[in-house]
Amino acid sequence: MDRQEDPRARRYIIDHLAPGSVITRRVEISNRTAKRKKIELYAAAASVEKEEFRFAEGRTANELSSWTTLSSPKLDLRPGERKPATVTIRVPKKASAGERYAVIWASTASDPKPNAVAKINRVGIRVYLDVGPGGEPPTDFQIKDFVAARAPDGQPSLTVTVANTGGRAVDLSGNLWLNDEAGEIRAGPYPVVDGTTLAAGQTGTVAIAINRRLDNGPWKAELTLTSGLVSRTAATTITFPDPGQPPSTFELADMPMLLTGSAAVGVGVLAGLFVLVRRSRQRSPAVAGGRA
Repeated sequence: MDRQEDPRARRYIIDHLAPGSVITRRVEISNRTAKRKKIELYAAAASVEKEEFRFAEGRTANELSSWTTLSSPKLDLRPGERKPATVTIRVPKKASAGERYAVIWASTASDPKPNAVAKINRVGIRVYLDVGPGGEPPTDFQIKDFVAARAPDGQPSLTVTVANTGGRAVDLSGNLWLNDEAGEIRAGPYPVVDGTTLAAGQTGTVAIAINRRLDNGPWKAELTLTSGLVSRTAATTITFPDPGQPPSTFELADMPMLLTGSAAVGVGVLAGLFVLVRRSRQRSPAVAGGRA
C-alpha cells in the first residue's frame, strides 16, 4: 500500500531519518515581479515556542540548518524566469534523537534608493525533521475544553484547548460549525485563526474567528481540527456570556474522533517570489525509515 503524502508538503519539507541518512528535495524559485532579481538561497534556524513556529533572525544557524546545503546559493532571475535548486540534508551518524526545525529561505533585496534603507523580502519553506531509529513517530492531538467569551462590544469568540499527544509537531487548522437547539439555524464555517503550532507534548489553544454577532445560545459547537493527515472532530453545547461577563468553559460531549487523509503538492508565495518544493524520487541508499 502506497504511503499517503502529508498535505503540509505543500509548504514544508517533512521527514523522519535515521542518523547517518541523506535526503534531497528539489525546489523551484520563480520571479513573478516585473524586474530582474538577485536571489540568495540559504537555510536558517527555526523553533517551536509559545504555540508558534518561529523563524530566527537573518541567517542564525542551528543543528538542522548546519546539516542543510543548497546546490545554488545565488540565483539571477529575469522577470517571469524560474530555476530549480536542490536541498540536501545530511544527518550526522552521531546525531541525537528528536525533532528539529529550520527554514529554507529565498531572499531578495529591494532596489536601492538614495538615503533609504534597503528592504529584504524573503519567502521560506519550513523544514520539520525528526531523527531517530525505526519508524516515524505518530502524529496525534486531542481536543479538550471550549471557552466561550464575548467582548464588551458584543463580539463573540471561542478558544479551544488542544494537547499534542503524538511524537511530531502539529500545525492546526480547521473550522467550527454552530447549530441552535431546534436544529433550524446553522452558522459557519468559522475558520481557526492560523498560527498555532505545538511541539510533541505541548498543550496550547486555537482561536476561532467568529465574524458575526450571534445570540448567546445555547449552541451545539462542532469543531474539526487538522494537522497533515490527521483530523479530529469534537463537539459540545456552549453558551456565550453577556458582553463584559467572564468567559465560560465547556467540557466536550461524547463524540468519536475521526482520522482522515489526503495528498497534495504546492507552493509558498511572498513579495513576488514563488517557491515550489518537489519530493525527490530517489534517496541516498543510507536513508532508513524516511518517507517515500
